[in-house]
Amino acid sequence: MPIDAAKALAAEPRSGEITWDHKDVQLYHLGIGAGIPATDPDELRYTLESRLHVLPSFATVAGAGSPGVISGLSMPGVDVDLAKVLHGGQSLTIHRPLPARGAATATGRIAAVYDKGKAAVLVMRTEVADADGPLWTNDAQIFVRGEGGWGGDRGPSTRLEPPAGDPDRIVDRHIREDQALLYRLCGDYNPLHADPEFAKRAGFDRPILHGLCTYGMTLKAVVDTLLGGDVGRVRSYSTRFAGVVYPGETLRMRMWHTPRSTTVAVSAVERDDAPVLADTIVEHG
Repeated sequence: MPIDAAKALAAEPRSGEITWDHKDVQLYHLGIGAGIPATDPDELRYTLESRLHVLPSFATVAGAGSPGVISGLSMPGVDVDLAKVLHGGQSLTIHRPLPARGAATATGRIAAVYDKGKAAVLVMRTEVADADGPLWTNDAQIFVRGEGGWGGDRGPSTRLEPPAGDPDRIVDRHIREDQALLYRLCGDYNPLHADPEFAKRAGFDRPILHGLCTYGMTLKAVVDTLLGGDVGRVRSYSTRFAGVVYPGETLRMRMWHTPRSTTVAVSAVERDDAPVLADTIVEHG
């Protein structure tokens, strides 16, 4: 069996030093669509180094995302075909506001392995701390098609009841044709997002957008629309990737807001509102 759950869970964590500066933060913000209009003061806080505020989802790519999803696929007990891999979900806990420049230690391990029958789910946990203590914790749920069925733990259900009533806000965000090509420069070079032949081998008509790009775009929309642009209010952010997104499409974000959290449903407008992100919650102060 390509995935040995016991071996993966028993493997020693991998630690490495990561660094980032304002250029990495600015590239990430541009990769998720910031800077339009280029002279808008609300956008300059994402793009101009003298005013830079760090969107918390930058944590998913800080230090080029290492250790991350691809690193998790090389852990002991894990030997899978990259073409069968999809990012199933992501959760992020922010312990302190992210600085625009930093050096930290990132420690990654396989925190759980679930048997979904026709697929396996690996939970890759990355904990990041600097000299002052913990900064953030990332959990990436990695969905591997064709690798389940060994009789293991199916894991918890992450499906949430949809919010009642109409959304408080509806926001549309257009995705540029070159969005995936720009976003991949943040560190995720999976050819699924750039190589048409690889995308076809993986079962897609053409390259798809990174799930974490949609993830970042959605958080930015919540912060800008409902949190007054205050990135420091975000405490945690989780989602399930419910469907693919193609560059050139339009994301529709439906938001249900309370004083402590915002629930979001994201869909692709051009494909009859096909679900993209589900079970999405931003907890905030």
